[in-house]
Amino acid sequence: MNGSLQQADRTADTDDHSSLTAAVRMAAAGDRCAFEGLIERFQGEIFRMVYYRTSSRMDAEDITQEVFINAFRGVHSLKDPGMFRSWLYRIALNGVRDYYRKKRVRSIFTLFSREHNEEHVPDKDSGQEHGQDRLERKEFWDGLDRFMSRLSASEREVFRLKYLDDLSIREITEVLGKNESTVKTHLYRAVDKFRKEQDVQGFLKGENYEYE
Repeated sequence: MNGSLQQADRTADTDDHSSLTAAVRMAAAGDRCAFEGLIERFQGEIFRMVYYRTSSRMDAEDITQEVFINAFRGVHSLKDPGMFRSWLYRIALNGVRDYYRKKRVRSIFTLFSREHNEEHVPDKDSGQEHGQDRLERKEFWDGLDRFMSRLSASEREVFRLKYLDDLSIREITEVLGKNESTVKTHLYRAVDKFRKEQDVQGFLKGENYEYE
């Protein structure tokens, strides 16, 4: 029975990969409907990826829109359609980095002009929760932020891509442009620190801390 289920899962994964590859090829050939299908498929996870890093819904929406504009412009140059997802995450990561570069520049100009406009940063929640649920969710994100601050920049990014964005090791290597052993080393170190963390235990999917 288990063997049959595993075979069914593998078949589903193969079919899914094939449909994605076909859609990317059609989009690369100029099919707007095919690209709109790709937007519908990946928009939610790209938005979450950006939001985890900006804590601003408005900015995350703007960056996500720009990600897909850039993807539409460049999809014809993607050599391996099967790597579309990791390629999209790489565009998103560059978008976030550009966002922070621009933010630093704005801060410098604000300092020189002596303007002190404070930007409100909303809690990392849907805005629909109340009372104890909202408090617990805020405490979780505060704990996660404290944990992240104790990681190196490389450990932090690999950890996010693996457990917040749910990318595979192969996809992470594509997004970051690093080899597999380096990615696994950063991930191992981050997870080792996470095991000792009290604020956010029970967070990781699967609880097995796998590296594949």
